[in-house]
Amino acid sequence: MTTGSKGAGGNGSPDHDLNCLTIDELQAHAHTMMDKQTRDYYNEGADSGSTLLENIEAYKKYRIRPRVLRDVSKINTTTNLFGFRSSVPIGVAPTAMQKLAHADGEEGTAKACRKRGVPMGLSSFATTTLEEVAEASGEIPNVLQLYLFEDRDHSRKLIARAKKAGFKAVFLTVDTPILGRRNLEIRNQFKLPPHFKIANFVDEEEPALTDETTSANQSRTRKPRANSTAGYTDGEKRVTPTGPITFHTHAANPTLCWEKDIEWLKEECCPEMEVWVKGIATAEDAILAVHHQVRGIVVSNHGGRQLNGAMATLDALPDVVEAVRGQIPVHVDGGIRHGTDVFKALALGADFVWVGRPALWGLAYKGQEGVELMLKLLADEFRLCMGLAGVTKVEGISKEYLVKIDKSGFVARL
Repeated sequence: MTTGSKGAGGNGSPDHDLNCLTIDELQAHAHTMMDKQTRDYYNEGADSGSTLLENIEAYKKYRIRPRVLRDVSKINTTTNLFGFRSSVPIGVAPTAMQKLAHADGEEGTAKACRKRGVPMGLSSFATTTLEEVAEASGEIPNVLQLYLFEDRDHSRKLIARAKKAGFKAVFLTVDTPILGRRNLEIRNQFKLPPHFKIANFVDEEEPALTDETTSANQSRTRKPRANSTAGYTDGEKRVTPTGPITFHTHAANPTLCWEKDIEWLKEECCPEMEVWVKGIATAEDAILAVHHQVRGIVVSNHGGRQLNGAMATLDALPDVVEAVRGQIPVHVDGGIRHGTDVFKALALGADFVWVGRPALWGLAYKGQEGVELMLKLLADEFRLCMGLAGVTKVEGISKEYLVKIDKSGFVARL
């Protein structure tokens, strides 16, 4: 496990990958390693992709105000999460179908997180079972990203398995009442290749077996696999999704609401697992999250894959932080491509950040080793940023270290 006191991040470090020194270079390597369908699926945003781009560009609106003569000979990058001392305030966000990027898949990501000492989020639509990920993760905390299906029984079974496997929290995705429009996904007619499975629902996908008696003997045969259909509203009646669970037919749930679903989820998860909401973007919803006693918030816009034209997550963060007033933790994801981005997010009030696409690029580049590299790059850059900014502890990072640049180029203190 990498501790907060190691990892120089400077020019003298002996363990650089000279072919890949930045997240941008990692993305370029991944571009050549992935097939077009996988690359488009992972990298696309909704519609024109403007929110995806703005998630990244938002960080460029801020500049760091470094302080000097502060003795930065001992820098501690660690932080607490779920009773675990994470080596840096960075976790690997839940992203679906990781075996599309590399055969190591989610298990390789878990092993990389374990080696680097950071938490890992697992998608409901993973290509590795949550039990296998928990075993590969060892002592690091896992969180389960959850789509709360209209058929609660599917979700109940998944939650029970996650509790038994030792997952620390459920991150309920709340920004997918309807799936965003992803044009490349439509054009490519994206489907998971048949040699991969949505691993956590394989048992529910298998067609039933029936006994058929013939005049010659009894044979055991399979019924044809049922087609999956999405839910829809017919007048006043809601028709729920049917068939084997797939992302496109089952993930979206337009019936979710604060009053009934958060309470149900807390009853199913607690006390073994905390309930967080992932996809908060406004102060109003942050206040509701506190009111309904969730244990934490992730400011997220689904990597720019849902509502195009929504605020960048970094732009949404300050209002959410102000609304919460320290009552529950606030995390953020989206657009983080450098250790200085992590510093800026924390300075604006985030307690922790999650990175998604960079982990997929790392997988595509070198499997588990590539995810380790991605985490090392961000950790080294973050530690270096702390030292050059004059901060020695994560808790010391605050908005006094930032200024904002407006469209005219003028600098404003926060």
